Amino acid sequence: MLAFAPLHTAASAAAAVVTWLADALVPLSGGAATAVAIVLFTVGVRLLISPLTLAQVRGERRRVALAPEVRDLQRRYADDPARLQSELFALYRQAGASPVAGCLPALLQAPFFMVMYRLFATGDGAPELLGERLAGVPLGWHLADGLAGPVPAVFGVLLAALLALAWWSSRRARRLAAATATAGGGSTAGGTATAGTGAGGGVPAGGPGAAVLGRLMPLLPFGTVLVALVVPLAAVLYLVTTTAWTALEQGVLRRPQVAAIDKR
Repeated sequence: MLAFAPLHTAASAAAAVVTWLADALVPLSGGAATAVAIVLFTVGVRLLISPLTLAQVRGERRRVALAPEVRDLQRRYADDPARLQSELFALYRQAGASPVAGCLPALLQAPFFMVMYRLFATGDGAPELLGERLAGVPLGWHLADGLAGPVPAVFGVLLAALLALAWWSSRRARRLAAATATAGGGSTAGGTATAGTGAGGGVPAGGPGAAVLGRLMPLLPFGTVLVALVVPLAAVLYLVTTTAWTALEQGVLRRPQVAAIDKR
């Protein structure tokens, strides 16, 4: 499904950059040069798309600031959905915001993640990358490829890191959901999704979508751990790096947003 020319070309270009990095790092990193190159390349791409992340966070903050007025409109026009939608769009337009302001940057980031995942999970464009090693384990190996020697130790350390990051992200999502519910007298799907994923922003409080999202959001970070169980070591390195970067962004960029909700 993902094997089409533009994606393959992008993966080949990314592979060339990773290979160049690995060659440059050999004097410093030795046999772990390719693994280090994967980490540095992932960080570089995340830095490259950081303006999109900043745009997403700004959109989320605008919607959080408008949340009290949105709830007021939802109560006032609960029996008139057409009028409610009209008033909501007028409110967002007047504030220079958009109910989906956080979605477009997230969608624009998706191709970058698809290219990196394809490169590190399948070796598309440079299958020789997966033949390199980290602590004696080929980057193309899966956890099930060897349950003796260094394999359990290498995968164990990376999986433990992913689990810790997932726990932190889940804890933060639960805290945000609780703070949003306290601030609004009942959580909204828009508030929860806004801070967690950049989506939402118009589901009435107490609706079925709010309850489902409230239970689902804290569980989503653990999906990365499940993925890491079935992908090659190179992809696990990528997952740990990009997940750690996301956690850092959550803590730095979205901390004021959480604090603002807590004070309401």
